[in-house]
Amino acid sequence: MKDFKFDIDFDAGDFDLSQIEEIRIKEAVYLSLVLTGFSEDSYLSYTLVGKEFMQELNKTHKNKNYVTDVLSFPQYDDEGFIGIEGEDIFLGDIVICPERLQEQAGKYGHSYMRELLYISVHSTLHLLGYDHIEEEDKREMREMEKKIMAKLKEVHDDL
Repeated sequence: MKDFKFDIDFDAGDFDLSQIEEIRIKEAVYLSLVLTGFSEDSYLSYTLVGKEFMQELNKTHKNKNYVTDVLSFPQYDDEGFIGIEGEDIFLGDIVICPERLQEQAGKYGHSYMRELLYISVHSTLHLLGYDHIEEEDKREMREMEKKIMAKLKEVHDDL
């Protein structure tokens, strides 16, 4: 496996994002990259927003007028990732609504941390080109999510 570096540009806005949460998110993203075979020097942005702004983003970009948990904005086209030769690859933007994650964690009966890490894995996979529109693609994405979450669970017993 090729050594590579990656970074996350965090913007927590009005939300508190603890150092532990940042470390765990980086771990989830890194495992997502490694287990999918991605090994290029890269970075992404990770932004936390409130419900109103998330609903506005969802309506503007997805034509869906409701609050969603996450939106992913990959930076690639049919020829691959968009970038400048010789520079780290910008994978794209992940936008998270912590309030929605908290609601979902309660609904599904697990911790906020588990929901945050799952959504981080899910959205990273979107940045890498995975989707869940077609049934076969959905199955492939879910299998990869399970594989990554199982590796995270090996290290952390709160998932």
